[in-house]
Amino acid sequence: MGDSRILRRRFSSRYRLAFGLFWLLLVGMSSMVAFAQQKTAEEDATIAQSLAEMLRDARAIISNNQGRINDPEIGDKGLSAKVVLDQAVETYKKDTGIDPMTVDPASRHGRLLRAMMGAISEVMDANQTTINAKGIGFKAFIPAVFGRLVAESFARLANGEAELKVTAPPELVRNRKARPDSFEEKIIKTKLIEPAWPRGQPYSEMTDAKGRPAYRVMVPEYYAASCLTCHGTPKGEMDITGYPKEGAKQDDLGGVISITLYR
Repeated sequence: MGDSRILRRRFSSRYRLAFGLFWLLLVGMSSMVAFAQQKTAEEDATIAQSLAEMLRDARAIISNNQGRINDPEIGDKGLSAKVVLDQAVETYKKDTGIDPMTVDPASRHGRLLRAMMGAISEVMDANQTTINAKGIGFKAFIPAVFGRLVAESFARLANGEAELKVTAPPELVRNRKARPDSFEEKIIKTKLIEPAWPRGQPYSEMTDAKGRPAYRVMVPEYYAASCLTCHGTPKGEMDITGYPKEGAKQDDLGGVISITLYR
């Protein structure tokens, strides 16, 4: 009987020890998984912000050169793919403190950032004839068109790893290709357009996109004074592109850079 009690105590002690070790292993594994997921989310947020920054920097060059692009007296506008990309890279470096060319090309960030720069170059190369046409005023090569074309090129060059779209509240969308999907429309209406939403703060969420798990980021953009030439007042008046003005005011939410990073 005494031996039996001793064996039971030993078995119980071993069971508790084994269970304790198993529990510690389980907790450790869970912590490791949580840490890895947090690290991946932080990396995705960095990548999304980087892609949005590069697109905005290149698009600003197109915006700043609209007068030159639409000047019928000038042939070569001096806006080659190399010129635009070099200027965008310099602005990116100034705004972020990082040289995009130093981002490891073997990393996900490096691959996608180079896909974005490649898309910018592709669009500029493909539109040189339009940009440099002499004797023609308005070329319709405006920042919105540039952004859409870059997004389309980027999706192809990213090879299924990511997608990007410049969208807006549905009532402001002029091109059907830029219409927000159901996720984008919901976030615009319930988050980004709200007065309480911190100006410029992106929204991010892990969700599904096209049947795949994806990290989605929505970066709000606001009308600058230069945007109001086409989007300001008087509301309903036709702008240079042939669309009625929206009656927007400076600092109104005018668009969203929507980035999808597939997992």
